[in-house]
Amino acid sequence: MSSIKLFHGSNVIVEKPQILENGYYKDFGYGFYCTHIEKQAKRWALSKRKNHIVNQYNYTENSNLQMKIFTEMTEEWLAFIVNCRRGIKHSYDIVEGAMADDTIWDYIEDYMNQKISKPAFWELVKFKYPTHQIVFCTEKALTALNFEGSYSL
Repeated sequence: MSSIKLFHGSNVIVEKPQILENGYYKDFGYGFYCTHIEKQAKRWALSKRKNHIVNQYNYTENSNLQMKIFTEMTEEWLAFIVNCRRGIKHSYDIVEGAMADDTIWDYIEDYMNQKISKPAFWELVKFKYPTHQIVFCTEKALTALNFEGSYSL
């Protein structure tokens, strides 16, 4: 089993991650969102009104967990995000792939509302920088995450 360093941007230190269902549907549904891109976690932390904190974790892969990994943005990735943003639940413990940030989400809404075509959507979503998110969607999945510390920005 391999281990990966992950980051979570927040306004608090999160030693024991939890899955919070807050009524706001995200790319891959409810869960605890992390990334292996530290700069991205810093951007997440800086989006908070006060207290900009980056939490660090060690994630040990667990073959007993149900995982869905999107290695690139595809039709399947798009459909999965649309379903999750509509509140349709999935059965995965962990989902990993590119983010649909606010700009991308605007394009997804335009596509869903038939304001732009699918080819136009794919042209618009070309990223200026890489993104990554890994979402721990179940309590079982959270056991694969070990808190290593945090720092303030």
